[in-house]
Amino acid sequence: MSNSLDTLKSLTTVVADTGDFETLADYAPQDATTNPSLILKALQKEEYSSVLDAAVAAAADSGTSGEERIDQVIDHLLIGFGQKILEIVPGRVSTEVDARLSFDTEATIAKARELIGLYEAAGTPRERILIKIASTWEGVQAAKVLQKEGINCNMTLLFSLAQAVACAEAGAKLISPFVGRILDWFKANTDTEYTAENDPGVASVKEIYTYFKKFGHDTEVMGASFRNVGEILELAGCDLLTISPALLEELQGMDVEVTRKLDPEEAKSADIQRLDVSEASFRWLMNEDAMATEKLAQGIRVFSQDLVKVREIVAEKL
Repeated sequence: MSNSLDTLKSLTTVVADTGDFETLADYAPQDATTNPSLILKALQKEEYSSVLDAAVAAAADSGTSGEERIDQVIDHLLIGFGQKILEIVPGRVSTEVDARLSFDTEATIAKARELIGLYEAAGTPRERILIKIASTWEGVQAAKVLQKEGINCNMTLLFSLAQAVACAEAGAKLISPFVGRILDWFKANTDTEYTAENDPGVASVKEIYTYFKKFGHDTEVMGASFRNVGEILELAGCDLLTISPALLEELQGMDVEVTRKLDPEEAKSADIQRLDVSEASFRWLMNEDAMATEKLAQGIRVFSQDLVKVREIVAEKL
């Protein structure tokens, strides 16, 4: 007997949002995504100590020390988790660039190349990797360069149509609009009662999806950062949805009807106008959008703080 997760998979590519690869086989997702916060959470579990040990060993003969040595271990750690995940999922894994590089185009490009190089040296083809980059203007410019080199990018921390259009025009492979974090902001800043039907995060993804299909952008839309299954079901039909293990389990235990909410043919007939996104207009549109500006900055800070905690774990190990 099929459940709601199985039905959702018939409409949308389901992706697991976790660094806890031990749980992946239970839900059979196509792809998986990680970020520093998820890696930090996984490292708290004893069963993942071997991944850290392997990363330390991989960097042992580098001849480096101090912060440079920690950087190398971190890179091997990210690749280690990615490879373990790819042993389970048939598709792709997303691996994140250091959030502290979010405003440095050249450094982001260099780090993405390093990560892809490590994957390829380990026998993993770049086609199975998505490099996650924050959707700042600098991150978008990095993606434009990387995509031309065949390095596919997943543009993360995305909260607005302006960010989405900039990423699509840069040729990014995939974007990850953050549904739940948008809802968080509106809950904190308005007196409105929100349900799945009027959820502002859901509305944002629907707007982006419609725009992309209307104007023929090939960039994939992957809803992310969900707070409840209602948000997920309202986006059935989206290109991809990346979902935490807790919500995957909830969907697997449900047998409610799942109907298509996003349809590419309907989107093509939408009465909407193209958005002009130059650097100046991007920065202005972000300036005018308090939610997107605040959540982007907060997201970069949180990922950076969690990466610093991962670095502390590595430093203790060394």
